[in-house]
Amino acid sequence: MAAVGAALPLRFDGKVVLVTGAGGGLGRTYALLFAERGASVVVNDLGGNIKGEGKSSSAADRVVEEIRAKGGKAVPNYDSVEEGEKIVQTALDTYGRIDIVVNNAGILRDHSFARISDLDWDLIQRVHLRGSFKVTRAAWNHMKNQKYGRIIMTASSSGVYGNFGQANYSAAKLGLLGLSNTLAIEGQKYNIQCNTIAPTAGSRLTQTVLPQELVDALKPEFVAPLVIWLCHESCQESGSLFEVGAGWIGKLRWERTLGAIVRQEDQQMTPEAVRDSWDQICDFENATKPKSNKESISNLYEVLNKLNTKRGVSTNPTSGSKQTSTSGINPAEAVGKKIPFTEYTYTNLEPILYALGVGMTTKDPDHLKFLFERNEEFSCLPTFGVIPAQGFMNGALASIPGLNIDFTKVLHGEQYLEMYKPVPTSGTLKSEGVIADILDKGSGAVILLDVHTYNGKDLVCYNQFSVFAVGAGGFGGKRTSDKVKVTKNPPNRPPDAIVSDVTSVDQAVLYRLNGDWNPLHIDPNFAAFGGFKKPILHGLCSMGFAARHVLKQFADNDVTKFKAIKVRFAKPVIPGQTLETEMWKNGNLIHLQSKVKESNEIVLAGGYVVLEESIYKAKSNDIGMREELQSDLVFAEISRRIKDIGKELVKKVNAIFQWDITKDGKTVGQWTIDLKNGSGELYKGAAQHRADTVFTVSDEDFIQVVSGKLNPQKAFFAGKLKVTGNIMLSQKLEMILKDHAKL
Repeated sequence: MAAVGAALPLRFDGKVVLVTGAGGGLGRTYALLFAERGASVVVNDLGGNIKGEGKSSSAADRVVEEIRAKGGKAVPNYDSVEEGEKIVQTALDTYGRIDIVVNNAGILRDHSFARISDLDWDLIQRVHLRGSFKVTRAAWNHMKNQKYGRIIMTASSSGVYGNFGQANYSAAKLGLLGLSNTLAIEGQKYNIQCNTIAPTAGSRLTQTVLPQELVDALKPEFVAPLVIWLCHESCQESGSLFEVGAGWIGKLRWERTLGAIVRQEDQQMTPEAVRDSWDQICDFENATKPKSNKESISNLYEVLNKLNTKRGVSTNPTSGSKQTSTSGINPAEAVGKKIPFTEYTYTNLEPILYALGVGMTTKDPDHLKFLFERNEEFSCLPTFGVIPAQGFMNGALASIPGLNIDFTKVLHGEQYLEMYKPVPTSGTLKSEGVIADILDKGSGAVILLDVHTYNGKDLVCYNQFSVFAVGAGGFGGKRTSDKVKVTKNPPNRPPDAIVSDVTSVDQAVLYRLNGDWNPLHIDPNFAAFGGFKKPILHGLCSMGFAARHVLKQFADNDVTKFKAIKVRFAKPVIPGQTLETEMWKNGNLIHLQSKVKESNEIVLAGGYVVLEESIYKAKSNDIGMREELQSDLVFAEISRRIKDIGKELVKKVNAIFQWDITKDGKTVGQWTIDLKNGSGELYKGAAQHRADTVFTVSDEDFIQVVSGKLNPQKAFFAGKLKVTGNIMLSQKLEMILKDHAKL
């Protein structure tokens, strides 16, 4: 039913919509689209110029004529938004109700702050802030009485970020956000929803601040669909802020540092204490994201309570020996604690047993290299790399101080495996574990266990086990960590490949011979005690199925091309069910998710496989078999120059940029500038985390851009520079290229 409902068009039959400033630009586009979808529209426009001077009925009349010519319903209104009662009355007199208000009217009176007159300031506030207040207040009681209403406030990136010469405009626009957030709270019980948009679109207002080429490209039609959705009765979003433009939509939220307490009980707070704590006050690592006033001030109550009861206060949940936890977890004791080396000695038998455990069979000739020790290409499946490390999950955690938890309530949540060398088909491997971090999720604790496995002195593979300890949360720890190997959602398009495999009813029985002896996977009584009707398949077994599907589909079963895999275990599989792996190719990153075909339930979510660059070369017209690119030298130099300031750039930029370099129309190289995770880095290849912005440009044109000989905007509009994702972030990238790409 959900899929059918999602396919239905959004209609507004019987709804009455009021759009202010609807004589042109965004407002006109909103009015036309609402009318096209069945709404009766009040087209309001004073008809003045961009500075708010003059008056005319022609602008509103033209839009009404357009709507009526297409068979729609519309009526004009020529009042100023400061006369909101008159505008709303037009809707009531004509259609008998008011359901939706889109506050769009606006003017500009731009001057630098020193040159803003009282009139410049007052007119902007009157039209934008007071006008939206007057129109919305006039409609409010009608919406309350009918227990339905949708309201849109129009802010601006200038209000969110500031903009030179627009102090009056910026103040009004951010004021609208505060108004919108409060109306969302007050309107909740009356089914009145209020949201704010910060659009970037070509209009008479943006002509003053954007290049004409960009104004022409940023059509209002690329903003209007968001407004339509937010105003539909099926949309439950309220109290949110969205940036929108050029077909891109992003939701904004507040972020706050953990901060620092700069006073002691019964002592005077001093400016020097603020100065000395400034780095900690401004450090956004492990930042919080308060969503309400209550969440915002709850931290202050906690501080006051601790000070008043003379308890020590720390804003770093993993620092200080005095930290205690009623949950039995003490991160200060556990994090960083190493687990001694363990040895895993094996023969050819174990890799073969593993291959059988993850569904390989002699029915497929391609599988023989993993099943027959005398095959000239005999190899270990890459995911066999979890086997030497899994011993750390079988009791080793219980030896760690600070982890006083119920291990019968520990669940395997996620798994990451990264290969550095192919796993030998026999030998002795040594593994060392360390508690990388512990996160407080409230209902439980996430323990990150990192395990490095060596063959002699050579690092073979690295595992990160993410385990969830049910009921162990609430110890006051941090909720996020840059040490987490994060999952990635698949693209919003049909998969590039789907592979299905029927698991054997004895699949779990076979897989447990690899050393995971948990009776949950074989004993029906134990499974029932855990809440399952039957014994369930090992999560790592399901991961093995998915990994070999990707390996065959995109790497021709060449284990040397398999770099890494990450999955989240979403739901269990019952042996005998069909595992279906959906795959999306994005350069050398293969997104994946696995489903049980019989139930269509996702069992592996947010998964991906990273293939070595060699597979990317093989599948992309021999990318690697090329002459040296000029851009390689530039990226190498940028990498060297930003190495020491990466963490500072992460705070300023907070984005991931990917460059696809072409030659003769073919992709011949990729580079990623990651200024969102960790300390920032630039590396060769596709983004390992989802890129915010992807640039496609020829090697020659790239050099022209970074040398200043080719203007990026002109390159974009000439089709020489293609940009996908968040185009607005390119302004931040420009700073990097200017400061760090000069050769």
